Amino acid sequence: MPIASRRISWLTALSCAGLFTGCEGKREVRAADGQAQQPLEDVGAASFDHSTQIDNPWMPLKPGTRFVYEGTSAEDDGTLVPHRIVVHVTDLTKVIGGIRTLVTWDLDYKKGELVEAELAFFAQDRTGTVWYLGEYPEEYEDGKFVAARPWIHGFEDARAGIMMQPRPELGTPSYSEGWGPAVEWTDRGRVDQVGQKTCVPVGCYTDVLVIAESSAGEPGAEQLKYYARGVGSVRVGWRGAGEKTKETLELARVEQVDATSLAEVRARALELERSAYRRSTAVYAHTPPAERTPGADGQGGLRR
Repeated sequence: MPIASRRISWLTALSCAGLFTGCEGKREVRAADGQAQQPLEDVGAASFDHSTQIDNPWMPLKPGTRFVYEGTSAEDDGTLVPHRIVVHVTDLTKVIGGIRTLVTWDLDYKKGELVEAELAFFAQDRTGTVWYLGEYPEEYEDGKFVAARPWIHGFEDARAGIMMQPRPELGTPSYSEGWGPAVEWTDRGRVDQVGQKTCVPVGCYTDVLVIAESSAGEPGAEQLKYYARGVGSVRVGWRGAGEKTKETLELARVEQVDATSLAEVRARALELERSAYRRSTAVYAHTPPAERTPGADGQGGLRR
């Protein structure tokens, strides 16, 4: 999943009507005055051979990997509380918009209580670009379901975005990390720093990449995500006067689970998908079911 992704940014909220211009290549988000703002990425222009073999050095996603992040985030009154996110890379795939994606099952805990469970969908194209094709999150309070606000590429004007470029460089334009206007998903990423150093509980890293993320919901706020080559996301920070949650996370543990544990992860992810089919009748119910990664090599890509 995009660790602790949030809807925060410099863009103003836009309605869906008349949002896209053009049919090929990047499309533009337009403000109320008609002036072009930030472009959306076109996943249709990409080529996919082994789309679920995600080995981008900045964001490798190997089935069976479990990432555990620990830190704090702020309550509405500003009080910092414990925050923990667990990301499981499953051995499930799901076809979205003709592209076979790799599924992660993610759990979000605050003050020790599960507040969200999510299925997220990633694919890597021939260039090494990692695409984000949507998510199905369920929110809970006191152990009970509260809401589900999914966005899936191809439904309700939602469009896939880029989660990691193959060769991130300073000075390059920002990029859409997906567009889900029905649920106000407008996240954008930008290469903010390169060659940094950072230490987290699992170790110290050099040549760290920092991506600044922002979105339409909160002007003047950015989430900073630190990526270590060969590992992926190792730290989450923030900056900006508009930042409200003041979330910080560090990679506390990364491990490859055994076959028994992976089977349990798969079962729990499929349980969440069954719930998604019941609760999201307008979006998720129209997607094909997730399945075990086809093929002995586990690559499972669809040619386009």
